Amino acid sequence: MAATVFLADRLPAEGQEHLLDGEEGRHAAAVRRVRVGEELVLSDGAGGFARCTTTAVGKADVTVRCSQSWTVPPASPRVVLVQALPKSERSELAVELATEAGIDAIIPWQAARCVSRWDGGGAGGKGSGKGSAKAEKGIARWRAVARSAAKQARRAYVPEIHDLVTTRELVPLLTSMDANVVVLHEGSAVPLGEVDFSVTGTIVIVVGPEGGISPEELDALVGMGAQPALLGPTVLRTSTAAAVALGALGVMTDRWSGTPPD
Repeated sequence: MAATVFLADRLPAEGQEHLLDGEEGRHAAAVRRVRVGEELVLSDGAGGFARCTTTAVGKADVTVRCSQSWTVPPASPRVVLVQALPKSERSELAVELATEAGIDAIIPWQAARCVSRWDGGGAGGKGSGKGSAKAEKGIARWRAVARSAAKQARRAYVPEIHDLVTTRELVPLLTSMDANVVVLHEGSAVPLGEVDFSVTGTIVIVVGPEGGISPEELDALVGMGAQPALLGPTVLRTSTAAAVALGALGVMTDRWSGTPPD
């Protein structure tokens, strides 16, 4: 059975001991009930791993000694998800599935037709929700879900969760990214498999809300250079579309060339 992965702010060098405390330490000691002599893997969430052996166990922490450390290069091309806010009960699922499928960063999008509102405004997406308490709570929860899912998937990188953006903020943000932007849209005549992903090091996948991307939003995205693409013969939920697209990109590019830590 593969060793359990725990996140740490810093990783010990080979031969050094390290105290794993805080939330991760409590989880290791009280939930996983790690024992002395048991092997585990520490990750800094930024590509670094350390294989360790447990040397002491407290009530809410464990002490480990590093036997091996290594770094995993980031996947290429990099993939960023623009995720329209799903309904509350499916919001965390969208982040969890995308993280397990390998997303590198997620931009929460307050699209015009989103039922869920983090910006405190009505339809149309004209205001900014960055400073609202609801937006801050939502971002914090998405980051916690991403951390948990990254550990479960034994990922070397925890995806970055961006601040909330409206359509008015999204277009200039994407324009500045020098990326191949693809909008998943059921009305496109171009299948995702026919899109050329070899021209840039960053791919942006835009997933709209359950009510669909409005014509005005689609026009704005196409106007900045985005390519609408058809994901498949069925219309997927907004919470699952990104994971399916990432699976396709894993096969179409070199992103799935690595293996999980043993």
